[in-house]
Amino acid sequence: MDHLINHIKDNIYFKDRRGRFILINKEGAKRAGCSDPIELIGKTDMDIFTEEHSREAFADEQHIIQTGQPLYGKEEKETWEDGHETWVSTTKLPLRDSDGEIIGTFGISRDITEHKEAELRAREYVEENRRLCDEMQSDLQMAFELQKTFLPSSYPVFPEGVTPEESAARFCHYYESSGIVGGDFCSVRKLSDTETGVLLCDVSGHGVRSALITGLMRAIVEEISLKEKDPGKFLGHMNRVLKPIMEQGAQGLYSTACYIVLNVSNGTLQYANAGHPIPILLNTETGNPEWLADSPKLSGPPLATHLETTYETNGRQLNPRDAIIMYTDGIVEATNSAGEIFGKQRLMDFTNTHRHMLIRDLFPALVEEVRLFINKPTFDDDICLAGCRFDHCI
Repeated sequence: MDHLINHIKDNIYFKDRRGRFILINKEGAKRAGCSDPIELIGKTDMDIFTEEHSREAFADEQHIIQTGQPLYGKEEKETWEDGHETWVSTTKLPLRDSDGEIIGTFGISRDITEHKEAELRAREYVEENRRLCDEMQSDLQMAFELQKTFLPSSYPVFPEGVTPEESAARFCHYYESSGIVGGDFCSVRKLSDTETGVLLCDVSGHGVRSALITGLMRAIVEEISLKEKDPGKFLGHMNRVLKPIMEQGAQGLYSTACYIVLNVSNGTLQYANAGHPIPILLNTETGNPEWLADSPKLSGPPLATHLETTYETNGRQLNPRDAIIMYTDGIVEATNSAGEIFGKQRLMDFTNTHRHMLIRDLFPALVEEVRLFINKPTFDDDICLAGCRFDHCI
């Protein structure tokens, strides 16, 4: 018996009813700092551990003595007199004499310190991850609120001082991100007493990196829109500024863009395109919607793909009540569970069916039509629409 318990790496001990050791193996004595188990005979936990741990262990043993019920696999933190801490998994049972009377307790404690410390480290790691996730979520929410300020909060009216309903031209936009922040951007800026520039961009990728570029775009628009009223020159200037910035990193970014300038003094529309989906013209003269440009050659490459790029400016004479609809590819490339995309034809058909709607009502209706098509509440790509309706000259 002695040979067995003294060659087990677990702590084995026997105690009387008052918690005094009557037998302890070599491993238990070693853990207590004794070279010989005999040194602990007659002593209690109070001589080895702190008072808090000793009292808890004594209470457990007294409960076993009084009830005869064993204690199985209790995880205990042992705080030793010198202050160091260990963890054990303890099982204790009643110790009986030959007549079956309980005369004390005996138990075995297995050192689980490494396991417990690993568990605690894992818990701390989980808590740290949760804290970082909460912090990141808070930062993303702040970025979302900030990005909303990049979008138009009001629209120009012509002439100055009239209501939007009385204005010679009306403007509108709709934005829905696929995540908390996104890479679609639009701007509606008054350029003069008779001109307004409408810019729609779609930065490649999603998330924070693309969203940061939209913030940069807003700053560029504010800086150059009044200097470069010609749409082609405007996009060329944007391209030169964005190229060295967006090409950095393992995967360079780029952006499609479409820029239109409406002049309400004569109803002329100028536009230039950088790899962006061609806008739709709601033509009141024919009564049908049509593509603003019928040739892909009228579109230059996306921004930040080539440094020295010239973007062509094209023109169109608008009739009263003509409207322009600009959109990002999140509309036409929305895909349903069968792998079908919404596509340009469905977009044109929907626009034709609802051509008599004001664009401020048409935009949300179109988004809901796409949502029904993909049969899910959220989109895999950002969606942005921008447009204007020309009513009369001033």
